[in-house]
Amino acid sequence: MTALPQTTKTKLGLVIDLDTCVGCHACVISCKGWNTQNYGAPLSDQDPYGADPSGTFLNRVHSYEVQPEVGSAQTYHFPKSCLHCEDAPCVTVCPTGASYKREDDGIVLVNEDACIGCGLCAWACPYGARELDQTAGIMKKCTLCVDRIYNENLPEEDREPACVRTCPAGARHFGDLGDEDSDVSKLVAERGGFDLMPEQGTKPTNKYLPPRPKTDQEQIDILAPLLEPIAAEPTGFLKWLDGALERL
Repeated sequence: MTALPQTTKTKLGLVIDLDTCVGCHACVISCKGWNTQNYGAPLSDQDPYGADPSGTFLNRVHSYEVQPEVGSAQTYHFPKSCLHCEDAPCVTVCPTGASYKREDDGIVLVNEDACIGCGLCAWACPYGARELDQTAGIMKKCTLCVDRIYNENLPEEDREPACVRTCPAGARHFGDLGDEDSDVSKLVAERGGFDLMPEQGTKPTNKYLPPRPKTDQEQIDILAPLLEPIAAEPTGFLKWLDGALERL
């Protein structure tokens, strides 16, 4: 009997390079901006200019200082959003079926009309990637910008998540991780990409590329091109960011 050819499922996701992320938060700002304008109800903020501001973000960047055995302390930046897990526990526990995983591309989404804001999905997610929008009363999460990546009205170069399109360091990559010949799969193979908390058994689609120890001079060389606009003009970075957001 001739074996039938195996079909590979499409698994769209992100590959995030911890070696080149500089923690500039451009991905956070572009994600907030794009999704506030295009993703259902706006991502709300509470007292944004007050003493105790809070708000809903679908992507956050955490920074950590690590002291190696040799050399000076190094700071690493860790972007975090929904990892679009193959075995997503948020989908399993949702009592209304609002959280679901798409068969055609593997993206995990929330049907906001069916969400009751119970928070079970946030409790089940081991990565803390779900956020309750306090104003809307429903759960929000990264959608991989489904309203961008399939939008034929956008130029082809813009059909990728807002965070990827905006990253000035090229630390974020988007593609089909179900295709071993895709650019993102090759990048994972070449750089030893890894799953976040694999012991949880969720099989996250998103992968991280490990940071590599750097000398002080190497860190300066990486940051220098990004700092040039600020050095030349204090508002240079803000102007660059405004332009990047307009391109979205």
